[in-house]
Amino acid sequence: MSLQLLFGCYAALLGLIVGSYLNVVIYRLPLGISTVLPRSRCPGCGAAIRAWDNVPVISFLLLRGRCRACGARISPRYPLIEAATGLLFLSSFLRFGISWAAVVGALFCALMVALALIDLDHMILPDVLTWPGIAAGILLQPLVTWARPGADPWRAMAGGVLGAAVGAGILLAVWGGWYLLRHEEGMGLGDVKMLAAIGAFLGWQGVLVSLFFGALSGAIVGLGVMAWRGGDLKSKLPFGTFLALGGLVALFAGERIVAAYVRLL
Repeated sequence: MSLQLLFGCYAALLGLIVGSYLNVVIYRLPLGISTVLPRSRCPGCGAAIRAWDNVPVISFLLLRGRCRACGARISPRYPLIEAATGLLFLSSFLRFGISWAAVVGALFCALMVALALIDLDHMILPDVLTWPGIAAGILLQPLVTWARPGADPWRAMAGGVLGAAVGAGILLAVWGGWYLLRHEEGMGLGDVKMLAAIGAFLGWQGVLVSLFFGALSGAIVGLGVMAWRGGDLKSKLPFGTFLALGGLVALFAGERIVAAYVRLL
């Protein structure tokens, strides 16, 4: 087995394990419950889930999506999140190779998955994730390949600070402008902090790519929801979910998208 294949398998396996933990974070964090204790339990009968019934994806398939104790249905969302996280970790490795950038990229992916699903479920973006995300993005800049080539650690971190400031500044301006015009909040400040975290990891160019694709996907889904269910422009959507999608696009293809746009100019 080649070293490349071995590390790819390891990245995917690690992603599956992290995805299993993210399921816990997504469910418990908004409820103020510890993500470590107590052990995971069946929401139907309350029986503790045994270790061999908690293997990512595989246990779900072997149990045919049912609790071993009571037979209650297990949502397929759990293995889907595990599989998606495994795929994202593998993609980070394939994109950046055996490097610290792959590790930082995987961490960014995990943050985006958690924020996207929490916002989808509860329309909130917890400070306990966004603020540490901003700090981690800035402090880890010296390790990543998308930082300024040849930059010393302080200059690299300054790029992260600039990215966070641009991300926060853009949405703060939108938030303030909407409030002045309509005297109501058009979005939550959690979106501001989330885009700041994206900027801290990916720099100001990553902010622009993330915001473009986040707004585009949000507009498409919003129009689809209006056409299907009815509603108006005041219908609330979890913008953080779309920002997460934009952030992942920026991570894996942002440099190529920016380069292509510059060539067009």
